[in-house]
Amino acid sequence: MQGGINMNKVQPKILPGFMELLPLDQILFNEMYDTIRSIYERYGFLPLDTPTIELSEVLLAKAGGETEQQIYRFNKGDNDLSLRFDLTVPLARYVAMNYNDLVFPFKRYQMSKVFRGERNQRGRFREFYQCDIDVIGNESLDTIYDAEMPAIIYEIFSKLDIGNFTIRISNRKILKGLINSLGLNNPADILRIIDKILKIGEASVKEELLKLGLTKNDIDAIMNLVLITGNPESVIKQLTALNIDNDLYKEGLNELIVVVDGLNSFGIKDRYKIDMTLVRGLDYYTGTVYETILDDYPELGSICGGGRYEDLATYYTDQKLPGIGISIGLTRLFFQLKDANIIKSDCNSAIKVLVIPFDKNSVSYSLNISSQLRNANINTDMYYIDNGIKQKLKYANRLNIPYVIIIGDEELKEKKVTLKDMISGEQEKLTIDEAINKLTT
Repeated sequence: MQGGINMNKVQPKILPGFMELLPLDQILFNEMYDTIRSIYERYGFLPLDTPTIELSEVLLAKAGGETEQQIYRFNKGDNDLSLRFDLTVPLARYVAMNYNDLVFPFKRYQMSKVFRGERNQRGRFREFYQCDIDVIGNESLDTIYDAEMPAIIYEIFSKLDIGNFTIRISNRKILKGLINSLGLNNPADILRIIDKILKIGEASVKEELLKLGLTKNDIDAIMNLVLITGNPESVIKQLTALNIDNDLYKEGLNELIVVVDGLNSFGIKDRYKIDMTLVRGLDYYTGTVYETILDDYPELGSICGGGRYEDLATYYTDQKLPGIGISIGLTRLFFQLKDANIIKSDCNSAIKVLVIPFDKNSVSYSLNISSQLRNANINTDMYYIDNGIKQKLKYANRLNIPYVIIIGDEELKEKKVTLKDMISGEQEKLTIDEAINKLTT
């Protein structure tokens, strides 16, 4: 100690890439979280919460390259452990472990934190919430599930009310089938280059394809397909008119037709488009793929993505488990929306009313009143400290609590409460039933 100051105090701070929110922002975050969760459940998805820490040998069975470098990995005793870096690998492990106890198709949602040791930069997080849904089939999975996913995306972002959005839809089999029909040997490299077209432009994509060894005719054939535009029916007609004689191409085109027909049946005529530039560079995806962008804020990039994969758990079981899924990176999305002033909280407080006993004599009655308010589903706080009515009202004002209930000797005798509107300043003496009615209408 020096001059009454503790020189050993630690500066309070958190690591870069970790988000903490003040209470009102956390309320807004929770509202978005609850909206997503409720819609997932409305479509029949079941909740799942896998462990944050997994055995490294299990979690990293499929990982490699940059992903493995970003893993938070450590030893505890004899165990080599890792923090989960996404929710898909734990899902694969879960389905393989519980295969005999699950009902297929297995529809699950998980909305949990994941961890990645990414390079620190604005808007990128090392700890963040992912909100995932997947439908897992046993040996096969009908393509109609590929249409259900954009219907869910549509409902979520309509309900979140964050502006106009477009769901981009494609099918990797179509472009891969064309590449195969041209006799090219490196489809994965070509797909990764095509996936960058919105970032680097058409000319740069052509240059990279030339460097890869493609001929001008090959590049022209690929670009003619990739740059097809129009409404969904028009795009399908143009893709059909190309007459590509390749089974994979035809399979992808048929799947795309099923998705469009399904979306029409779901009643979704707008907010989506077929975009053949969409590939999603991960080889993990094998068929239908999705990305969602905000029309007025394309610089935010994809706010929701996903697609069809051929086999979820190939590293854990011999069972063939095809699936389709989407993911919303909620932490990053929330940060971006707040940073761009697209969202703001309409709620000034999570507390509707503060019960204030005037003195110790009215504490017992105040506790009973508080219980009745909570039983009526009214968020209620009670001020216990006996430090004067001005301090108690100041507390309510600082927390933006819209109403207070004051209970003194008169209220105690008459078995009533004084309800004060903190915005208008008006107050009136009411029965508890009258107060509840006023607070809930």
